[in-house]
Amino acid sequence: MFAGPQCNLLPDGRRLHLNHGPIDLIVGAFGSQSEIDAAYERAIDRFSNILNGLVGGLKNLRQPVCSPRWVPDDPVARRMMDSCWPHRGEFVTPMAAVAGAVADEVLAALIEGRDLERAYVNNGGDIAFYLTQGATLTAGLVGDYHVPAIDATCVLSYDQPVRGIATSGWKGRSFSLGIADSVTVLAETAAAADVAATLIANAVNIGDPAIERTPASDRDPDSDLGDRPVTIAVGPLDDGAVAAALGSGVTAAKVMQRAGHITAAVLVLQQQFRIVGSVPTGLIAEHAA
Repeated sequence: MFAGPQCNLLPDGRRLHLNHGPIDLIVGAFGSQSEIDAAYERAIDRFSNILNGLVGGLKNLRQPVCSPRWVPDDPVARRMMDSCWPHRGEFVTPMAAVAGAVADEVLAALIEGRDLERAYVNNGGDIAFYLTQGATLTAGLVGDYHVPAIDATCVLSYDQPVRGIATSGWKGRSFSLGIADSVTVLAETAAAADVAATLIANAVNIGDPAIERTPASDRDPDSDLGDRPVTIAVGPLDDGAVAAALGSGVTAAKVMQRAGHITAAVLVLQQQFRIVGSVPTGLIAEHAA
């Protein structure tokens, strides 16, 4: 059993920290102090019931998305299902979108009825955000989870069709079927970005003796991936192998971009990267795929 929800302002007095079991959020809002205070109260109120709502549907949330379509009662579970449904042609469970869906749900509560300039909910790097005209949000892109340095910044504006950003990879907090150090996706919602980043990261893949895998169930008996082999180590790869793996991920990302599921993606593997779509960063244009 988890302890109850923990809700506190961070030492800077401006950001809100929400924690309940595996959910850990940093929330920021910008506007008048009275509007920020009211927004934080709404976010806290909504957050207090999120984990309990998800736990009740875990059995179905861990099942592959397929027809006939399951329609959850819980609103966060519905966000998860809605974002994964377009990808039902390949293996995916609603859990692929859980972090982004939680961020989207808390953001919706945060901004409802409030007069804010901008706001964000950061769920371990999966971020939902709100912008008014003229406002921008700068997000840092981390190419390697094991080297947590900002490799580039991404300036997101009101005019862009992006309100969610998410990152996935074998070094992250969730299991991956692929070998990407990271895949960062920009999409209409955080949930949409979350599932897309997961699937593109799975697609960054090759067979190579330098890659070590183990059944997901060996690491977590409750994993939604079951006995599928997940990556636990990737040794040095030659340039051709890196290019081939990234090429597979680029193909998957382009399919999603053409279908309108994502706006852009940045794929990173062993200090090589590829860009699909238009990412407003200082990254070198020659790496665009």
